[in-house]
Amino acid sequence: MRHAAVLGLSLTVLAAAPVVTAAAGTPAPRSAADPPAALSGRPFVAYRGLRIPVPAGWEVHRLDRDPTRCVRFDRRAIYLGRPGPQADCPARVVDRTEAVLVEPVGDASARRRLWARPDLPARVPLRTTADHRIEMPLPEAGVRVTGTYGADEQALRDTLRASRIAGAWPAEPVPRHGTPDAPDEDDEEDTPEEADMNRPWATGKGFDTCAAPALASMAAWRKAYDVANIYIGGAARGCAQPNLDAAWVRTVRKMGYRLIPTYVGPQSPCSRYRVHFDPKDAAGEGTRAARDAVRQADALGIPEGKPIYYDMEAYDSRKDSCRKPVLRFLDAWSREVARLDYVPGVYSSIASGVRDLGKAGDITKPDAIWFARWDGEPTIYDDLLEEDWWHPHRRIKQYRGGHRERHGGVTINVDSNTVDGRVY
Repeated sequence: MRHAAVLGLSLTVLAAAPVVTAAAGTPAPRSAADPPAALSGRPFVAYRGLRIPVPAGWEVHRLDRDPTRCVRFDRRAIYLGRPGPQADCPARVVDRTEAVLVEPVGDASARRRLWARPDLPARVPLRTTADHRIEMPLPEAGVRVTGTYGADEQALRDTLRASRIAGAWPAEPVPRHGTPDAPDEDDEEDTPEEADMNRPWATGKGFDTCAAPALASMAAWRKAYDVANIYIGGAARGCAQPNLDAAWVRTVRKMGYRLIPTYVGPQSPCSRYRVHFDPKDAAGEGTRAARDAVRQADALGIPEGKPIYYDMEAYDSRKDSCRKPVLRFLDAWSREVARLDYVPGVYSSIASGVRDLGKAGDITKPDAIWFARWDGEPTIYDDLLEEDWWHPHRRIKQYRGGHRERHGGVTINVDSNTVDGRVY
């Protein structure tokens, strides 16, 4: 586990970060949007034509120099550059806090001179999304800025607004991300029968990891695994997804993978996560999460009639104040996902969300369940779940937590699963 350090005090961070210049040495022109007191006097980090203030305690990472760096939105950090296709991410990252990803757009081969106003970031419209993101396109500076936030949206806005357009940016090398060759789509060696791919359920070995792997990595792992999870969206989805789009989904399906589409939305109000739902509006938030999840699934080409699992991490189910709001939330989730013609599923701990759903009466229960019990046993049917709960072909068991595995020359940090359940 890496520990955050104040920029300027950590040699490790400085070695991985670009040159930082003190804000006091090159003051930005005064404008109607001067930085707030918390950012006044903070150092700036420069990338292409943008200079961003670095809040106290934030890390800075140059992705072109560190292409396997995992872009994590659960840590306060500024990431500069395009995420590498095979980042070294943990198996699971849930939650969000204030973080910034600055990605290049446009041609990087020539030195640029900028004529835009330096204080343009203070004036450009910000686009806020349902999953705790703020987008700030700045083609004038050759970048696209994406910020995430947990409980402090205003702190993120202040950081983005305090950025400045630089006068020029130098030519830069195109980063080389060392990855295996892309798979040959004409190679049918591992392609299953069409009937198996269209069946609503699958059995076999599955893995899940925080960020969708590169296509070459998926090809390398195909002989070892039949099913893979993908995190399709949600305000608590903790990792960037540079690879995940509709083309990625189509390609891995052609490889023969079945997929577990999972949405990581707000968590229990009494959990340790920053992003949580309001217990007074549990049903409303569950409904809104379902609608956004369906939008994300549709954008990835996942058709109606396929499952979407809600990731509800462990909570203290002994407390009514925890259990009851979660059940109201998941009841609304299941109702709305089904109304929108997808199949509602839920991922949770066997000791909290799964048992609470199984025992609950007078709620709409998910059609499929994915339960976490890290006992190292791949057996999916045992005496911890009632025999008639989600049976048959409606269970997935996550039996081992994060660990590294290597297949086909590619190492990924994954959780291990046994699948006899609903998948795409």
